[in-house]
Amino acid sequence: MSPPVTTSVPTGAELVLHGARLGHPDGAAVSGPVGLRIAPGELLTVVGPSGCGKTTLLRTLAGLLPPLEGRVTQDGVPVRRPGADRALVFQHDALLPWRSVRANVELPLAIRRVPRAERRRTAEEWLERVGLAGHAHKLPHRLSGGQRQRVQLARALAGRPRAVLMDEPFGALDAATRAGMQDLLVEILRGTGATVVFVTHDVDEALHLGDRVALFATGEVLNVPHPRVRDARDAPATEALRRRVLDSL
Repeated sequence: MSPPVTTSVPTGAELVLHGARLGHPDGAAVSGPVGLRIAPGELLTVVGPSGCGKTTLLRTLAGLLPPLEGRVTQDGVPVRRPGADRALVFQHDALLPWRSVRANVELPLAIRRVPRAERRRTAEEWLERVGLAGHAHKLPHRLSGGQRQRVQLARALAGRPRAVLMDEPFGALDAATRAGMQDLLVEILRGTGATVVFVTHDVDEALHLGDRVALFATGEVLNVPHPRVRDARDAPATEALRRRVLDSL
């Protein structure tokens, strides 16, 4: 029998934008200077109209795009390139179609040269946590959209990142599957210590998941009164915040 996998809880990363102007080097800026601190372990949701720079924000935090002006830091250190402790999760699952579900989850561990037996144990543990223990041998095309997103989530978290950057990960799912994925995300993130930046077009999703919500078009960052409490959807404070968020779009 294999020994149990023991893991320590990583500490979430502090991500800070210091007067950062976001955009592509060969194009126009998509935002004015952004000053924002995302606390270790915080779940920050980001909403805003299409084209306002939400995805560019995630790519900048990931180290894929340099800010046009200002600085981006992780724990006080400038972010200049991608790092294994910052994971990106997209709306489209981006699973490798020729690799099995388990092999997809193992991929970031294989890149880091984690020994085969350890990465297999880790992948199987995460597949069990996302409810796909019986699907490890399957290819991605044999899974539903919701199941593929579960695999992507397992792959992102298997490497124990300190920050998870999520770009509308549930946007293509039907309402019931989306709610289930939200609940799964909350359950899995509990105890990981990871900092999460979650971009969404769904205002109710933003107000359910976030500790705070960033209104990217206006630059406001507002506290969510009842984060991750389903029954608080119709609470007066939640309704007031919902109206304020909708007015910003």
